[in-house]
Amino acid sequence: MTADLLVLLIVIVTALAFDFTNGFHDTANAMATSIATGALRPRVAVAVSAVLNLLGAFLSVAVAATVAKGIVRLDAVHGEALLIIVFAGLVGGILWNLLTWLFGLPSSSSHALFGGLIGATIAALGWGGVIWAHGADGVLTKIVLPALLAPIVAALVSAIGTWAVYRITGKSDPDKVNAGFRWGQVGSASLVSLAHGTNDAQKTMGVIFLALVAHGTLTKNDEMPLWVMAACAVAIAAGTYLGGWRIIRTLGKGLVEIDSPQGLAAESSSAAIILTSAHFGLPLSTTQTATGSILGTGLGKGVEVRWGVMGRMTVAWLLTLPLAGVAGAICWAIAHVIGGLPGVLVVFALLIALSSVMYLRSRRDPVDTGNVNEWPGDTPNSGTEVAKDAAPAAEDRGSPPNGSPAPGTNSRSAQV
Repeated sequence: MTADLLVLLIVIVTALAFDFTNGFHDTANAMATSIATGALRPRVAVAVSAVLNLLGAFLSVAVAATVAKGIVRLDAVHGEALLIIVFAGLVGGILWNLLTWLFGLPSSSSHALFGGLIGATIAALGWGGVIWAHGADGVLTKIVLPALLAPIVAALVSAIGTWAVYRITGKSDPDKVNAGFRWGQVGSASLVSLAHGTNDAQKTMGVIFLALVAHGTLTKNDEMPLWVMAACAVAIAAGTYLGGWRIIRTLGKGLVEIDSPQGLAAESSSAAIILTSAHFGLPLSTTQTATGSILGTGLGKGVEVRWGVMGRMTVAWLLTLPLAGVAGAICWAIAHVIGGLPGVLVVFALLIALSSVMYLRSRRDPVDTGNVNEWPGDTPNSGTEVAKDAAPAAEDRGSPPNGSPAPGTNSRSAQV
């Protein structure tokens, strides 16, 4: 096995590792509201989401093409130099994903990846190595503009939908309304998961395509290989099934208290926007879209929004591109200074070490299916309200009768 081939294999493994972190980091986008309202049990929710992410990954490659050909000027770099840029960008994205997961912050995995790639490219080639704007393509048009518009549009659509739902059902029996909307949430959450697969799994496909072009296995005009699509689909589905419980809790319980009608409005809004962006090849942040939708449901219903939590999320969004870029640039510098395969191996070892440290730190304050519906600082009553609301749907599924705890809740609490 040649050194170039070994570097390529390490890059592909790292790309699939990023896809895996993307899966558990973004599970909350589809399933947080359904878990919070009791429409789906936590483990059932992540299993459904995993299967639909897997299927969604095969539906389109428009986003993958944007990532593969719309960030780095492929005519300015090739061979091992491009492989190291891609590798360093992936490591930067993974480290930012894990750090924000540790703190329960639903930041954008997409922007972590793009930030890492942009930072590594700038470090290697200077500012001219990045395609900032080229007609309808480029970082500003395809990444920055959608990042600014997506949460705003999602919040507006979701707020209007929530207001309309409560206007229409205002005189109906609340128990029947909640039970009906919980069934609706199963469909809308499933659609978000399918949409997530059409958007986020494509990004890793694009990165692996870049690596294969750099190695000379493919040219930039070739079709996406089926094995790349399948590997990325399996990786993101596996990560989704793991469940990013820390972020699920933040989106499901930390921003607003969500009832089933709000959940359906939020999920429907997110799915529509994500699927539209995938159709036009826009590598949208599904996290920002889902968060904007959840915020919109709170505004549409007129309930309390935890603006402190929203503020921390916004800070994380603003920092994602630059800090992931810094991480990518540092990783490229380390690999470049050491050089060749040894440099790649050193950075890979650093990735494993830092990932292990963050995982061990997370075990001090675990969040899992038992406490995912408990927000630190809430009174006991706030949790029981969710349990009572969830009871009718639980009975429909053959769960314990009224008075038993709702699925996925217990008396424990945890810190983010």
